[in-house]
Amino acid sequence: MRNFLIGAGLVLLIVFGIRYCENRDDERDRLEANTNLLQEQIKNVGKLVVTEGTFSQVYSYNDSRKFYLDIFSARKKALIVVNAKATVAYDLSKLETEIDEENKIVRILSIPEEEITINPEIKYYDVTQDYLNQFKAEDHNKIRNRIEASIRKKVDGSTLKSNAQNRLISELQKIYILTSTMGWTLEYKDQRFSNSEDLEEIKL
Repeated sequence: MRNFLIGAGLVLLIVFGIRYCENRDDERDRLEANTNLLQEQIKNVGKLVVTEGTFSQVYSYNDSRKFYLDIFSARKKALIVVNAKATVAYDLSKLETEIDEENKIVRILSIPEEEITINPEIKYYDVTQDYLNQFKAEDHNKIRNRIEASIRKKVDGSTLKSNAQNRLISELQKIYILTSTMGWTLEYKDQRFSNSEDLEEIKL
């Protein structure tokens, strides 16, 4: 009888041991599955967020040069009409994240900087140029650079950048919803988010 009890006890220990190992394997499998799902979903969020705006402006260009001991001068001038399309973009494929499986934390390590692109359509009107001072390629390049700098200032002073940031935050909130639904925590620069509205205060 004693041998039977010892044998039965050993069998039970073996059964419980196998069940314990199986449960641990199931936990590990679930964790790996969750990790793979998180990685895939974050990758899906990694798209290009683009906000567009148009800017119109009229410029006047004047250039005068002196010749022969400043006795003679040669001038060139033009009226320039510009219609420019400007975009502010965040390439979220460059979003750097780290998945901490042990603590169930998704860390955002780096958010890509904004990319501003300006494409001006430049048209010249009322062009006047003297023989000794005519428009050259270097003039057009200089005018274009000045126009792009002017438009960039307008972009900085417009709502285009803030609108792009709002769209970026909206994409980051999708990551928060995903992690929160799966029981994980989202973290950025040692800040843990308890709700999606906290992301609106994020410092880019």
